[in-house]
Amino acid sequence: MSLSVEQMQRTDSFSSSSTATPTSPQENGNEKLAHMRFGDDEEKLRPPDELDIGFDEHEDDTLLRREVDDGHPQEETPPPPKTTSFTTAMMWMAVNTIATIGIVFTNKAIFSDPSLKLAQLSFAAFHFFLTWLVLWTISRPTTFAFFVPRRASLRDILPLSLTMALNVILPNLSLAFSSITFYQLARILLTPTVATMNYLLYGSTLPPRAVLALIPACLGVGIVSYYDSLPPSAPSLSTITTTSPLGVLFALLGVFFSSLYTIFISSYHRRLQMSSMQLLLNQAPVAAIALLYVIPFVDVFPESGVAALPASRWVLILLSGLFASLINISQFFIVAQTGPVSSTVVGHVKTCTIVAMGWVVSGRGVGDWSVVGVLIALGGIISYSVVMLREKAKEARR
Repeated sequence: MSLSVEQMQRTDSFSSSSTATPTSPQENGNEKLAHMRFGDDEEKLRPPDELDIGFDEHEDDTLLRREVDDGHPQEETPPPPKTTSFTTAMMWMAVNTIATIGIVFTNKAIFSDPSLKLAQLSFAAFHFFLTWLVLWTISRPTTFAFFVPRRASLRDILPLSLTMALNVILPNLSLAFSSITFYQLARILLTPTVATMNYLLYGSTLPPRAVLALIPACLGVGIVSYYDSLPPSAPSLSTITTTSPLGVLFALLGVFFSSLYTIFISSYHRRLQMSSMQLLLNQAPVAAIALLYVIPFVDVFPESGVAALPASRWVLILLSGLFASLINISQFFIVAQTGPVSSTVVGHVKTCTIVAMGWVVSGRGVGDWSVVGVLIALGGIISYSVVMLREKAKEARR
């Protein structure tokens, strides 16, 4: 996963996407944590896409939109270049979709290498540094000036940075030990988990029909996790990609910490009066530096050294970083130029595409029972989105 501004809203997998902080009912690597605005209470219920440093994908949109809704001074969050062209908006949505899909499959290819599977902290630190570099560049007042940077104290930002690191590392570990289909579907659990946390912490509730829609979504993920973790029934099926018990464990832990990160982001956004990009600009370097102290004791590097890695692996690592950067930049324009319906549709397109492509590359057949769980989970989360959009429309008419 990768960490992206997008994940800070859901927030789809940064995947291990790296820089993003979020957009599909999964997000959120390098996906935590869809791109809908349902008001203040509903915003809390939006998990991060894609910041999977990958991440997860629904989270950033909500937080970025708050820059206008919560009464922040306009000078702190200057708008991007005034481009309202439909073609431009479609271009950025296409870039975001391709980058989100690309980072998931790129990271899976990286983690499929046994010599890199257990070097997760180093990979996350690389993405965090790249995230900081991209955000620092686009915040320069003499060049891009996409937003005005603000500083937060180390004491304020450290807890959020450590949670962000877990929000990225655990989903990446899940991707390393599971199939892409299960990894992506597990991110759907972000929505009910964040909703539960909001209820326990703040007493926030969802409409009854939305709660009912989340039941089949959770059931579908459970079905996929069961059938996807079964060993191949015949030697001829040994090439099928399956999910190990570790993959399921890391996925569930990733969902928990991604949801917690989403709650923290919402709280920090209000308390520090900072936008998503301003927060992420402060978080990323702190998280990267903190990981440097732990990497020597946790990461397992290739015995022959990283210098012995084939050039193809380095290309994939750089490509992962490029995808993460594109997710962050494109998310900025998507939030500025599209509405909640468009963002939600893009999120679902990314989820369905990743699941479908993951199914194809896994080698499973259409008759596999996991497909039932996939359809139930996708149907549930899409129904949930429809219900919440309708609730928002009703509130607007009042």
